[in-house]
Formats: sequence, C-alpha cells, structure tokens
Amino acid sequence: MVKEAGTSEQGLKFTLTIAAVICLLAGLAMGLLAIAGPFAVWLGMADFRMGFGLLQTVNGWADWIAILSVLVGIGIIALGKAKSLQQAGKLGGIALAGAAVAALSWYIPETFRPPEGTPAIHDIATNPDDPLQYIAIAPLRADAANNMEYGVMAGTEMTPAEHRRLQREAYPDIVPQRFEAPVGEVYERALSAAESLGWEIVDADPQAARIEATDTTFWFRFKDDVVIEITEDGNGSVLNARSLSRVGRSDVGKNSARLREFFALLES
Repeated sequence: MVKEAGTSEQGLKFTLTIAAVICLLAGLAMGLLAIAGPFAVWLGMADFRMGFGLLQTVNGWADWIAILSVLVGIGIIALGKAKSLQQAGKLGGIALAGAAVAALSWYIPETFRPPEGTPAIHDIATNPDDPLQYIAIAPLRADAANNMEYGVMAGTEMTPAEHRRLQREAYPDIVPQRFEAPVGEVYERALSAAESLGWEIVDADPQAARIEATDTTFWFRFKDDVVIEITEDGNGSVLNARSLSRVGRSDVGKNSARLREFFALLES
C-alpha cells in the first residue's frame, strides 16, 4: 500500500514537472521570438518587415500562452498542496515564470500598436501649409524609401491636402510653439532638449536659430529626421518643427509623440 502511494506520488510529481517545464519553455520561446526580430534587423540579417512579422506571430500566441501558463501554475500549486506534494510551490513557480515571460513578450509587440485613429502617415509638421525643409540632413536621406516632400507618399494616391487634413484631425496639438523669450534663448533650450532626448545633432546653427537632428528608435533602429527653426514673433519668438521617417508608410504615431515630448521639455 505504501509502495503504491509512493508510486502514485512519483507519477503526479512527474506529470506536474512536465507541465511546468512546458509552460516555461513556451514562454521562453515567445521571448526569443520577440527579440529575434529586432536583433535580426540590428545585425542586417533581415529588414524591418520580417522583424514586424515575427512580432505579429508573438502577439498572436503569447497572450494565450501566458493565460494558460498562469492557470497551469495555479493548478499545480493547488493540486500539489491537496496531495501534500512538497515541490508544488517550486513547480508552480516555474510555470508562472513562463507566464511572465510570455506576458512580457506579448507586451512588446503591443507597444508598436498605434492608438485608435492614428493615420497611416509618417511626416508631421507644426506648419503643414509651409513645412520646414531639410538641408544638412538631405544627403543622409539619399537612399531613404520616403521622400522629403510633405504629403507626397510614394505608391499612394494621397495628396498634400489630404495629408494635411489627416494630420490636423489626428494631431491638433502639433502647432507652432510660441514663447515670450527671445530667439536666442529658445534656440538654446531647443538644442538642450534635443540633446537630452538622445538625438544625433546633424547641424546646429545659432545664427539661423536652426537645428537638424536624427532620432534612432530603440527596437528596430528606425531613423527619423527632425528639423527645428525659431523665428522672431513680436516681442517673443515662435518655434516650428518637423519630424519625418525614412522608411515605413505609417509611423504608428511616433513622429507626433516625438514632437510632443520635445515641446514638453521646452516648457520645463
């Protein structure tokens, strides 16, 4: 009888161990896929389309794996305690660890999901009727998929007027920024803000109160270009800016978010 009880306990332990390990391995697989896309792009082994494809795969599976792993982990702990299995807590923790990795892997692709209403555009300017032009950065964009003409998107029938409408409807707060401070002071604040954001300063001209910089995104190393210009406005000054992606039809709202973050620093 004792032998049968021991055999039963060993069988239960083996089954729960297998379940816990499967949960952990499934979670780790999602984690590896989530970082494989960006690493492949960084190393030049794939373009961003393949990277996004991998993230979409992760996004479709990771949430289910996380939920199932949580249920399995809780079930292991509950069943183990009911059967007085000493390793129940450890095995349940292994399953829950897999759930945590899967959940994190699901969250990463979610950060690329644009907010509802985000238009499929990639060029944002504070003055879309007369957007700033790139000068120093222009040679760096020679091979860029996206051109520098505001509102003209290759492969689409979009017109500049339609582009302006979409931008203004989606980002009504992206407008010229007005300051009571003189041009020189606002220029120094703008340069300091750009540097604090980690942008690569391509050109900074205090005489023209003009800055051109490149911001490289974290995950896929996309390069988006920014141009800033400050001019006199009565007793104060006005700052205009533009942020333009080099690749991708949609920026998933990144350019507007970048300008908002920059404007917030100017006010601080």
